[in-house]
Amino acid sequence: MTRHEGVKSHKDLDVWKKSVALSVSIYEVTRLFPWEELYAMSNQMRRAVVSIASNIAEGAARRIDKVFIHFLHMALGSASELDTQVEIAQKVGFINKEKFNSLGNIIGEVSRMLYGLIRSVEKRRHDH
Repeated sequence: MTRHEGVKSHKDLDVWKKSVALSVSIYEVTRLFPWEELYAMSNQMRRAVVSIASNIAEGAARRIDKVFIHFLHMALGSASELDTQVEIAQKVGFINKEKFNSLGNIIGEVSRMLYGLIRSVEKRRHDH
């Protein structure tokens, strides 16, 4: 197992910064959901989005590439979960088309960044 290097803190990672900004956006959007959705769709979306940044941070703190990759995959799963929830929220009328497109673009960007980071860490692992 190689120790993962080059990242002093999860806060140095652009994907972590982008996922924190996405969290703020999701909290703002879900604040406008119907009250009866507070503990249903709203809560699920908030948990999924917070999980993205949290898994990136936890994986980076472990300092072992194999473990970091595992947590990055967990973050990717949460991003996919959130993408599905945003889609459903739009279809039931909780999110307008413009906000849906905006959130979808950011989720897509975070997912691509996660894939890129996974590939980068895997390459570094295999080069050692």
